[in-house]
Amino acid sequence: MPDSEQSTRPTPPEQSTGPTPPEQSTGPTQPEQSTGPDPTDRPSRPASSDRSTRSDQPGPPGPAAPSPSHPTHAIDRAFLSLARRRPDVRWDAGGVAYLSGPPPALADLRAYVGFRLGRLPLLTSRVEGGRRPRWQPDADFSVDRHVHEVAADGPDAWEAALNTALNAPFAPGAFWGIWLIHGHAPDAYAVCYRFHHACQDGSAAAMTFRTMLGEGEPSARPVPGRSRRAGVPWRVGAAVGLAAKFMAGSLTVRGHRPEPAFAPTGERRLWRGRVPADTLRGIGAARGGSAHDVHLAALAGALSVWSDRSGVPLPRVTAVLPIDARRPDEDQTWGNRCFALPLELPVRTVADQPDGPGGDASLRRLEHVMATTRKVRGETWRQAIQDLVRFMPGRPTEWYLRRMLSARVTNVMATSMPLADKGSLGETQVTGAALLPPLVPWHLFGVGLSFFGDWAEVSFVADRALPQGELLPELWEQAVGELERSSAPE
Repeated sequence: MPDSEQSTRPTPPEQSTGPTPPEQSTGPTQPEQSTGPDPTDRPSRPASSDRSTRSDQPGPPGPAAPSPSHPTHAIDRAFLSLARRRPDVRWDAGGVAYLSGPPPALADLRAYVGFRLGRLPLLTSRVEGGRRPRWQPDADFSVDRHVHEVAADGPDAWEAALNTALNAPFAPGAFWGIWLIHGHAPDAYAVCYRFHHACQDGSAAAMTFRTMLGEGEPSARPVPGRSRRAGVPWRVGAAVGLAAKFMAGSLTVRGHRPEPAFAPTGERRLWRGRVPADTLRGIGAARGGSAHDVHLAALAGALSVWSDRSGVPLPRVTAVLPIDARRPDEDQTWGNRCFALPLELPVRTVADQPDGPGGDASLRRLEHVMATTRKVRGETWRQAIQDLVRFMPGRPTEWYLRRMLSARVTNVMATSMPLADKGSLGETQVTGAALLPPLVPWHLFGVGLSFFGDWAEVSFVADRALPQGELLPELWEQAVGELERSSAPE
């Protein structure tokens, strides 16, 4: 999130992870179950077939031996508890990769995924145990239960096919699924990956993307730095103070549940926009902020216009931002290590000050956002958040997460994630990506910013009933353009 300066790569100064999840049931076009391909057979790439893809790329390094069991984190258990409390909510997230080239056959994709799973032991595990459950290897794991396809009936059926993948339930007992979406064009297809948030957070999901479709570059996640102030009393005091600050804020931010802006249908839609990544980075650098700050400021500007056009009143918009709090030595493949931070977006407070042209208002939004995110990038908050996520007990963790997702506290989920410089599946190339943030029924939408190649791609996931939700990506792009013009030197 707002701290991408400290990354294992020098590239994206963007940031964080995000909470993400689905529910469990049978998949849409689900074939009969089988044991699936054995990863030890080591197929090199999707095998040849009419629609398969081939590549001379070497396979990944030898699979890491999965540990016999792995403890669940307090955040994992919190999402599992939320799923039990609210079975009507889809606690899932994920992403969509868009590829150019002929799609593989379903059997070939299953063989390919089965091979790659050797490097992602969490995805072949299940949760077992009582009060302190653990991730255990799933002896009954089957690739066929997790990898499906949705075939569009011609070019006009693309949106319907994508919506099927976005809304399909998981197979019984599964925490994730992959859908191959094709049929709308001979030389284009998409791969949709969705997972229950108890299984992964945004950083772990980005690593899954790089393992499945990336080309071997190291992770670009922001790694928390090692604190120079290692005194335990100081760190305990900072963590407790930060916890008290946010817990108290969650109690006072809204005294009653606001009226819903629309009646949700439970059916999700995805809308996308994109701008050059260097545009966001350049604006942020010119003002002393980050690309993620620019994204949030543009989101506030887009919401101001959208509210006027759609007739949805937005007296206050508070976004919940997931922040990656892994230590440098922590594995990205297992569970959740994220902290939920509320941030009020300056949607109306800035627009209601008619003391300058629109460009001035856009810069004031950016300054408002930067004033908050600047604290998160500081050493004190970074270390305190890392310690909170590491040591906070289960019940307070669940209570805090419920508060942060409550309509009384937040009404938008906003996350960002650097994905990869490039990606491929066989000879077909990834041309774009879209994050799928978790969408809870009482939020307006979830918005994700992904950095892939030269592009910063924004995705809005919203209920089908959201008024004029399709306008949001274009309004965001226009708001970025306004910030760019306002930031240009005289």
